[in-house]
Amino acid sequence: MAEKQITSVEKNVVVTMDYRLEVDGKEIDSGPIQFLQGHGNIIPGLEAEVEGMQLGEEKEVLVKAEDAYGKYDPELEIEVPLSSFPEDFEIKLGHPMRMQDDKGHVFTAVAMGISDEIVMLNLNHPLAGKDLLFKTRVSALRPATELEIAQGCLASACSGCTSSNCGNC
Repeated sequence: MAEKQITSVEKNVVVTMDYRLEVDGKEIDSGPIQFLQGHGNIIPGLEAEVEGMQLGEEKEVLVKAEDAYGKYDPELEIEVPLSSFPEDFEIKLGHPMRMQDDKGHVFTAVAMGISDEIVMLNLNHPLAGKDLLFKTRVSALRPATELEIAQGCLASACSGCTSSNCGNC
């Protein structure tokens, strides 16, 4: 029996989408992305806007900050004792660092300042508070496998993933 031909983006469809991302009028990212539609694998504002797009369709999508990485939260600027970092840990101002808290949670932080005793960290996503303009084109669609649907994501997209909603990927 022939498999149903998928022609539009809908829940439980694996989407390959070419995109260009602009922030404040500057392109900051581009390329193809592949994701499982309807499972929160991409930012909510973009996922909602690509729903129903047809294979080959192009669309510009403006995603407001609150539907992307959220508003900038000044309370996510925190002071951490310099002594809590290993002696050989290199802290570079303005550069993202992969860090781990005392409960084993991995996160990204950017050092905003450093003194003899304190490191000022910004835990906001780098795009928090920013509206995002995506220029998209749906380049391929396929049905998701039962395993992908059960996991809620593509196993190939999750290597090294630290997302809490990524199931067993």
